[in-house]
Amino acid sequence: MILKFIRLLKIIRVTLRYGIDEIALSGLQVPGLLKLLKTALFWRDLSAPRGERLRKALEDLGPIFVKFGQVLSTRRDLMPPDIAEELAKLQDRVPSFDPDLAIAQIQKSLGAHPDTLFGSFERIPVASASIAQVHFATLKDGREVAVKVLRPGMKDTIDKDVALMQVAASWLEALWADGKRLKPKEVVAEFDKYLHDELDLMREAANGSQLRRNFMDSDLLLVPEMHWDYCSSSVIVMERMKGIPISQIERLREAGVDLSKLSRDGVTIFFTQIFRDGFFHADMHPGNILVSTDPATFGRYIALDFGIVGTLNDFDKDYLSQNFLAFFQRDYKRVAQAHIESGWAPKETRVDELEAAVRACCEPIFDRPLKDISFGQVLLRLFQTSRRFNVEVQPQLVLLQKTLLNIEGLGRQLDPDLDLWKTAKPYLERWMSEQVGWRGLLDKLKDEAPRYSHIFPQLPRLAHQALSRMAEGNQDHQMLAALLAEQRATNTLLRTIIYFAGGLLAGVIAAQLLYHWYFLT
Repeated sequence: MILKFIRLLKIIRVTLRYGIDEIALSGLQVPGLLKLLKTALFWRDLSAPRGERLRKALEDLGPIFVKFGQVLSTRRDLMPPDIAEELAKLQDRVPSFDPDLAIAQIQKSLGAHPDTLFGSFERIPVASASIAQVHFATLKDGREVAVKVLRPGMKDTIDKDVALMQVAASWLEALWADGKRLKPKEVVAEFDKYLHDELDLMREAANGSQLRRNFMDSDLLLVPEMHWDYCSSSVIVMERMKGIPISQIERLREAGVDLSKLSRDGVTIFFTQIFRDGFFHADMHPGNILVSTDPATFGRYIALDFGIVGTLNDFDKDYLSQNFLAFFQRDYKRVAQAHIESGWAPKETRVDELEAAVRACCEPIFDRPLKDISFGQVLLRLFQTSRRFNVEVQPQLVLLQKTLLNIEGLGRQLDPDLDLWKTAKPYLERWMSEQVGWRGLLDKLKDEAPRYSHIFPQLPRLAHQALSRMAEGNQDHQMLAALLAEQRATNTLLRTIIYFAGGLLAGVIAAQLLYHWYFLT
């Protein structure tokens, strides 16, 4: 509790130091309160631009707040341009930590000094993010690699911040009418899980290896190879990837990259990860994506930083695909039915009312270019609709929602005229055909063939055992029937004996009564 209180005091101190309270209140009609704050906090120096002050505050507060700023930087439709531009620096320009600490971490984790492990090692980091920083190096055989080193003391900082988030979630659930429906505790628990997963760099290396394998035959996405002999929980070494950061639009144009194709490819990569693999990169901010300039792979996406990935089960994929296709076909009734059938909306919900509410949210955005659409506003309206109909928030889809917002931010930067619907619809229709059509049936039979080949030779024996059990069951049934018949006969005999004995006793008693009455009277 003391640690939580100390962390809370730091958040308040940083907020006041950088004037975040002034930024938050500037859009409200409370001039008297702003004047009072300026008078009371006269010692503050707020001459720096507000975007810079907000960025520095998030950096001071640590990795969770930095990640929050990374997400905000991709939402230029929701954020003022000056703030969005400044927050973009959080993507790969977080202040680095001392290279000596990085070298000590490498020596501790891999058992040798970098000068011994590698042919060469660059002390100055090439990139620094909220969880780790990256140094370039070469292996003894001359292959170029990137060495990622975990920031010292990350676990304690994250534990303190998550503890405060858990307290805030409890307050939200207790004090707000919609608190329980939004499942804030479950959402924080999910966020906590992924943040702690990100602290294990071996897990990140495994995620990257899986994503590389999923797209091994793809001409859309490149993923670096992991060098497992140089990987541990706090240091990983991977193939060095060369390309242009996707946020540097002018450099991409000068290099001759087709931005329209790049934006369409991004949508395809996203839906491929969701619906084909059920395994997706969930931290796709611009700092984690390059575009290849190598002639052999020119124009392909390069994915970096695999600390946060999301997974979907078959139920989630089926639900999402039905909803996406229904949206694209403007079948709002099917959207409403899917919500009720999945149990996300109460069973008593009227389909026609939910259908009308979803139509009011989504109909205005169709047939419009991405530059004229704000998913932020659409999600806000859908949120209001879900609150009205008591639709439950699904914590397992929080990462997917975050990733979808990142995709929108990237698409808006690359090609504002991208028609997201027309790009995604053919892919989803093809995927549904593969899942429920003849091709899907054949693919499932092919996948199950090894198991069937093991079961088929056993069928005669299994059938014989089943028939034997049925025969034994029939014999048992016959024996039970015989026992029941015998029991019924015994019960009949006992009733006869009881009735006879009772009648005899009654006769004796009656005879004695007559004898006494006749001779004694």
